[in-house]
Amino acid sequence: MEGVLTPVRTDDRSAVSHRQDGHVRIITLDRPATRNALTPSDREHVLAALESAGADRATRVVLLRGHGSHFCAGGDISSMTDDRSESLRRLDVLAAIARTLIESTKPVVAAVEGCAFGMGLSLVAASDYVVAGQSARFGASFGRIGLIPDTGLFVTLPRRIGVARAKRLLLLSGEAEATVAESWGLVDEVSPVGGAFERAQAVAHGMAALSPAAISGVKRIFAMGAADVDEILSAEKFIQSELQVGTDFAEGRAAFRDKRTPVFG
Repeated sequence: MEGVLTPVRTDDRSAVSHRQDGHVRIITLDRPATRNALTPSDREHVLAALESAGADRATRVVLLRGHGSHFCAGGDISSMTDDRSESLRRLDVLAAIARTLIESTKPVVAAVEGCAFGMGLSLVAASDYVVAGQSARFGASFGRIGLIPDTGLFVTLPRRIGVARAKRLLLLSGEAEATVAESWGLVDEVSPVGGAFERAQAVAHGMAALSPAAISGVKRIFAMGAADVDEILSAEKFIQSELQVGTDFAEGRAAFRDKRTPVFG
């Protein structure tokens, strides 16, 4: 039901909730006492929420946000383990989150206030559009605790800001403020403090009003990453030919002819 918060699972306390706002699925990281640092269980809830949104025909866009004044401070260090088999299991969940974000055919918009560190940075870098409040900060301090980045950051961060800047940020365990992150391409636009969610909602609903089939096609091609030219051209040809015989193009063409706003089913 629209506007109703729903826990992703009921078997243990979830710090992740989701609600439907028209065609936009809003996923909220909800552990504000720790700046939304996520436990292993929380990460499973994040994955379940993303998979649920991906499978829902009514959802066209996903909006990620943090509850309170921060987006996500990363993983909850106190819950980390030195048991390698358990560590590998948990890392499989993080890899699945990254793969789902990258390969989903539904765009992901992130609304960032406060800190986006560690896994928070990974979630941001894997999003398709990022709105940040002016006080937002982005960082990867893995080297300070003897770890490397995960959740796909070696894939998504260089795609967004380039290899040289990604190396500088990760090798120095550095931070970037919102305006710097925007100049790098990590952030798409900066809003006043406290205004990121409202602006991200507007962006998400703008995307949701477009052809779902066309948006899905764009995401499918971008998910190919560094494929060679022939593979990209082949994908363009195949997807475009699908779209041209589809109902969204028929509606878009009719709306253009009738000088009205298209309504995609």
